[in-house]
Amino acid sequence: MSGESDPGFIIRRARTSDVPRIQELVEPLVQRRILLGKEMVTLYESVQEFRVAQDASGGLIGCGALHVIWSDLGEVRTLAVADEWLGKGVGRALLGRLEGDARELGLDRLFCLTFEVDFFARNGFEEMGEGSVDPQVYAELLRSNDEGVAEFLDLARVKPNTLGNTRMLKHL
Repeated sequence: MSGESDPGFIIRRARTSDVPRIQELVEPLVQRRILLGKEMVTLYESVQEFRVAQDASGGLIGCGALHVIWSDLGEVRTLAVADEWLGKGVGRALLGRLEGDARELGLDRLFCLTFEVDFFARNGFEEMGEGSVDPQVYAELLRSNDEGVAEFLDLARVKPNTLGNTRMLKHL
């Protein structure tokens, strides 16, 4: 981001060297039970899915990931912003970049499981109803071991980890 409305940060693709800071950004949200914790190895395995926000001094101030679930469907994961940067457009900018990535991949819909319903609603997401996926695709998705897929499908096995969260969807 640059120009007249330069917010003092940029959004870029994450690097492996960013993983320790991504974990630091996420940890307070894990402690508050807003996000599920991820092992360091999991963050390294999925680093290519992440975008990060970097301030003018080079520090990471936010992160977010886009995980492909199906041919037309992706999930916004691990969206986090440093407390001192909340309300300054970092989350919105990260989400916008992830949406751009989703469009480049040919995705039509984005899913998220969140406590931040107002934020996602302001950004075009709506609470999910039933029947969000074709029955044949549902049968294929049931074969996945990915917890995000299970959350999207609202499977009973993930219910203890999703209590209080809202399943939301955006059509791109």
